Amino acid sequence: MAIKNKVMLITYPDSLGKNLKELNEVLHEDLKGAVGGIHLLPFFPSTGDRGFAPTDYTTVDPKFGDWSDVEKLGEEYYLMFDFMINHISRHSKYYEDFQKNKDQSPYADLFLSWDKFWPKGRPTKEDVDLIYKRKDRSPYQEITFSDGTKEKLWNTFGPEQIDLDVRKRVTQKFIKETLVSLIHHGADIIRLDAFAYAVKKLDSNDFFVEPEIWDLLKQVQDDIADEGATILPEIHEHYSMPFKIAKHGYFIYDFALPMVTLYSLYSGKSNRLAAWLKKCPMKQFTTLDTHDGIGVVDARDILSPEEINYTSQELYQVGANVKKKYSSAEYHNLDIYQINTTFYSALGDDDQKYFMARLLQVFAPGIPQVYYVGMLAGKNDLELLEKTKEGRNINRHYYSRQEVAEEVKRPVVSSLLKLFTFRNNEPAFDLDGSIEISTPNENEIQIIRKNKEQTSQAELKANLKDLTYQVVVNSKEIKF
Repeated sequence: MAIKNKVMLITYPDSLGKNLKELNEVLHEDLKGAVGGIHLLPFFPSTGDRGFAPTDYTTVDPKFGDWSDVEKLGEEYYLMFDFMINHISRHSKYYEDFQKNKDQSPYADLFLSWDKFWPKGRPTKEDVDLIYKRKDRSPYQEITFSDGTKEKLWNTFGPEQIDLDVRKRVTQKFIKETLVSLIHHGADIIRLDAFAYAVKKLDSNDFFVEPEIWDLLKQVQDDIADEGATILPEIHEHYSMPFKIAKHGYFIYDFALPMVTLYSLYSGKSNRLAAWLKKCPMKQFTTLDTHDGIGVVDARDILSPEEINYTSQELYQVGANVKKKYSSAEYHNLDIYQINTTFYSALGDDDQKYFMARLLQVFAPGIPQVYYVGMLAGKNDLELLEKTKEGRNINRHYYSRQEVAEEVKRPVVSSLLKLFTFRNNEPAFDLDGSIEISTPNENEIQIIRKNKEQTSQAELKANLKDLTYQVVVNSKEIKF
């Protein structure tokens, strides 16, 4: 199915109901009309990181359902699946075969050897310091082979996620075969998770390494060129990097919008938001929330250091149960990178502020993505957080089927669903159309969207201080 210019729901297979069948029920009975696409977070067998340490891409984890359940969703919604281009589980058949047979394994070259990567006498302290790391140590893990010998392998993320060597033919074959298989099972978009870490190169920081990163993207694009699907490279970093990707013709994420929107609603000022939206391409997916925390680094140079600091401090001051320790090493995070909270709780569980945030997202350039907790205006789940001691779980509540049915009755959620249904059906939001953005005064923003044919116009006037707004479509006022 071609990508539709409609709201994409981001959800785990067991977060809106306990499995894929119940998710389908939720979509039909509770979210009908509000969702056009689904980013189905990893549904493969996995040994960690809530699905992001897959052991096998050829099957659906039985606790979620099977391929027929996934494909059924694809009959009505455009689908996005994840492919972890940087890593795979250390309990995959590939790793286990390598562990058993060492250099004789057909998968020996699949994994990136830390020991073989470095010339003799390296890495030095300077080499290690240069690496863009996700943990405060050298990014490797030892493998102990069946003969008792050991070797260090690159390990950027958690202990279950062993890095792949994307330079090697066996890895490239694995990538192509996996992507084609996922597309044949209904994927319209492949999200390349952690792709900026995939290329490692001597005397670089091993993150978004140019020009090699472009070679990798072209290779992946060529792999699926005949399959009718597209790729979405995922990157949480300075906005200049996704903008480079956009210039190469790919869809990108707007991960800066969450922090910029929070700053705008905390301060009541419209200037930063307006300036940012004017820069953004139409060929993007917008977010306010995802399965991760709220990105801080993404907003650098869009907000000043003082404004980023102000926003971060306000998050802790006005956010509902947003505490600094929940984004600390104790909970496996650093708040200079991401802050763990739901977007609703980041705004103090305030219905009016939250609806305004989503209204701004709907009028922004691109296709809105809405995380399942955000779809239901969900609060921070402190019980799950403390039970697991995983910071990001504050925003990963498991909704039962009954819980969903109750949540959609809340006035704020009812208004959201009307808003998203409006966005899905209004021609003015044409990605080939135009957008005009202005700031009548320091508290107001005006956004006008028109379709390519100029036959439909949707206009938003919003005051970020007093939270009043007006939406007019072709001279008719719309209420939510």
